[in-house]
Amino acid sequence: MTAVAFRALHHGRTAGDPLVLPGPWDAASARVLADAGFPALATPSAGVSASLGYEDGSTPPAEMFAAVTRIVRAVSVPVSADVEGGYGLAPDELVGRILDTGAVGCNLEDSEGHTTLKDPRRHADWLAEVRAAAGDALFINARVDTFLVGTGDPADAVARARLYVAAGADCVYPILAPTAVLPVLRDGIEGPLTMAAGPARESVAELARLGATRITFGPGMQRHAMGAIADLAAALRA
Repeated sequence: MTAVAFRALHHGRTAGDPLVLPGPWDAASARVLADAGFPALATPSAGVSASLGYEDGSTPPAEMFAAVTRIVRAVSVPVSADVEGGYGLAPDELVGRILDTGAVGCNLEDSEGHTTLKDPRRHADWLAEVRAAAGDALFINARVDTFLVGTGDPADAVARARLYVAAGADCVYPILAPTAVLPVLRDGIEGPLTMAAGPARESVAELARLGATRITFGPGMQRHAMGAIADLAAALRA
């Protein structure tokens, strides 16, 4: 599937019917999720990092791109890749590296080291350069980190999101936004809106009801799987 077709999955959706994108952390988990019938997948950087033995945000770019390549190669459905803040790469190089993996989309966050928000206008200008380098070949999901490292003010999240959409982002992702503010975000942000759910049907259903266009899980699935393995290991050890 091309980025154009992947983009189309986000539009024309009926209320309460979001695009649900599970988060594989390696080729094996990607196959399980694709075989379950999901139409596309979205890698979580934290989950991939954990699978490679790194803390979130510390995976070398070459290893992250290689991991995404293996995930894409393992499945026949389209994959969007979380490439964090772009690893300091120039927009044209970043786009080239993403497309070389076979991914059709990417997450790009607006904080530095998960501690400091970037200037929104400068970040919007950078996103516009990424869009110019990619053309229609890449679906850009612009992460808004106001609720992660900022003030938590929905108005700030909406203002940032509007700048990023104007710069060419296909979708915005206010990570860790409380469900209580989702209606405010939905009213203030034009276009597709991504929200993160817990690995439970009830969490997905609530976000769908409140207007999320696209639902992902961050590293939740990887952590859920590791918890299940830990329980199994403890039982076997006992």
